Amino acid sequence: MISKEQYILLYEKFLQGQCTPEEIALLDAYQDEINLNGENVSAKEVDENAVQHRLWQRLQNHIDVASEPTLQKTSGYLWLKIAAVLLVVISFGLLLFNYTRVNKPQNQFGSVKGGAAQIKAGGNNAYLTLADGTVISLNGAGDGELANRSGIQITKAKDGMLVYKFVNTKGTKPATNEINTITTPRGGQYQVQLADGTKVWLNAETSIKFPVTFNTKHRDVELTGEAYFEVAKNKHQPFTVHANDTKVQVLGTHFNVSAYDRDAVSTTLLEGSVRLVKQNATAMLKPGQNGTTEQNRQDINVQKADIEQDIAWKNGYIIFNDADIKTVMKQAARWYNVDVEYQGSLSDQRYNGKISKYKDITELLTNMELTGTVHFKIEGRRIIVMK
Repeated sequence: MISKEQYILLYEKFLQGQCTPEEIALLDAYQDEINLNGENVSAKEVDENAVQHRLWQRLQNHIDVASEPTLQKTSGYLWLKIAAVLLVVISFGLLLFNYTRVNKPQNQFGSVKGGAAQIKAGGNNAYLTLADGTVISLNGAGDGELANRSGIQITKAKDGMLVYKFVNTKGTKPATNEINTITTPRGGQYQVQLADGTKVWLNAETSIKFPVTFNTKHRDVELTGEAYFEVAKNKHQPFTVHANDTKVQVLGTHFNVSAYDRDAVSTTLLEGSVRLVKQNATAMLKPGQNGTTEQNRQDINVQKADIEQDIAWKNGYIIFNDADIKTVMKQAARWYNVDVEYQGSLSDQRYNGKISKYKDITELLTNMELTGTVHFKIEGRRIIVMK
């Protein structure tokens, strides 16, 4: 049996008429039950689902022009028509938005108004502020050396990563107290390799402060926003991330810290171990666990992490699991650099979905409108949300 990922790729080839007989046989073996919207749905049940029907109508033209004639003539391929409902929004990073509703959706639903003014996705964009106040735009900087101060060489690599390196030349001493800051705006992201070899991925609207070299007994950085860390191992120099009133202490490990909200800090551990410290409370995390601290609570909440969701931004996706519309739009606003306005009362719908964050925002909004529970209007860089 093929995996869901293999199925998606093969079905794309099928629609393009490029499948071999062997590949069609593999697809055929996958037909028994197709998972739609989180439920097992058989062919005879599809017409009863209004949302799936709307999605099917959107796909119908595409299927009609597919170069595989057996799709229309052979009843054995009815399941492929049903699969098209799934494919339209999960192929190559765009997954179907599930939703939970109290009332059934209306029969009429709109489209993204003003969608012609496409709002592009964010990209590599950040500002480096040196200890003397010099600001360097990393978006416009070319590859190569950007600065050489106090024995520290700062270069922009071909892959876009900012690299700090101590240049051990005669008579040169590394800086002891110089602090640099890298800041990403809305719609920006960046990667930096610190002088100790630690790699940091910065999400949009994020700032990290760090010494240009770690020559003390501790490696301390200060974070606001969200970042993923791959800390270089050094048992003699613990690495600490200071985020609001929380400390994340490690020796060498991979973890994600989200500190957008000053009232809460969320840490997800992928590899190694970390210790969370908040005033008198401490907690040790194991791989696959998440620890959350809140401003108005003294304890630290440790639970199983949703790793795919927590590091989706680093892997090129936006993922929602049982999220309300404001949670969805908060992420969209940060990455696409837009303002969001809400008109009228909002429903209490919950959304689940996965989308490549490099697609235009209209891809996200259009697929949410397919649920019939929300509508959008685009005015410049402002998104109006309507019921």
